[in-house]
Amino acid sequence: MLRRFVQIGGRELCRTQSTAAATEKWDLYAGILVERLPVVSKTLSPLEKKFQDVLWRVEYENSLKSDHEVKHEREIVQAELIKQGKVQVDLEDSGSKQTAQDLKDNYIEELKKFQFGDRTTPDDKANKTSSTDRCLEDTLYLLVQQKLGQQEHLILPQGKREEGESMRQTAERVLREQCGQELRVLFYGNAPVGFHKYKYPSNQRTESVGAKVFFYRASLRSGQVAEKAAKFEWLPKEALNGKLKNVAYAESVNKFLL
Repeated sequence: MLRRFVQIGGRELCRTQSTAAATEKWDLYAGILVERLPVVSKTLSPLEKKFQDVLWRVEYENSLKSDHEVKHEREIVQAELIKQGKVQVDLEDSGSKQTAQDLKDNYIEELKKFQFGDRTTPDDKANKTSSTDRCLEDTLYLLVQQKLGQQEHLILPQGKREEGESMRQTAERVLREQCGQELRVLFYGNAPVGFHKYKYPSNQRTESVGAKVFFYRASLRSGQVAEKAAKFEWLPKEALNGKLKNVAYAESVNKFLL
């Protein structure tokens, strides 16, 4: 009898807790992970460079001869026949004709003048974290300073959903409001890629107990964050966790970072 009473009481307690949870009101927020994709390819490690050289050598050995190579071989044979007196030379044409060897020599001279661009920019040297012209080999992520409760935090841009908006529309509006009209991004889809929720401090709760943040992913296409915007930084993944002070928030963000 006692066991039956405990079972019934346990079910009643669970039902009461579920009802209370269902009646809690949460504010809905849209957050945006804006990424500036790498501008240049990663520098190859010694092992990767060795493997690349092997692939290029195999490709060269298995490739067919180009028209330039065929022409060059034909001209070598013809020059040998002329040397032996077996072929007559047209002196008028021979002076103006550009041979494959001439082209090759010109290409070599042009190659000697070529210089690779510097992978380290002035903004790298100045450690200007507000610039996207830095860390060209890495993906950079945008953090903006926002007030949460009584404190300022560097987080992904986020804002509260307004009545009648879809979450994707909220994300687009929030980005315009916080970063200005010049920042052009491409959203990857209408569905969020991540989620985070947190409860407000007890003394700051009014109608809602907390916030549920739905994160969207977008890539930078052009433009810059407006100068009048709040403090912001473009950071690589390694530096991101050092700026995200809340451990639970950082874990939620790291789940959808590549």
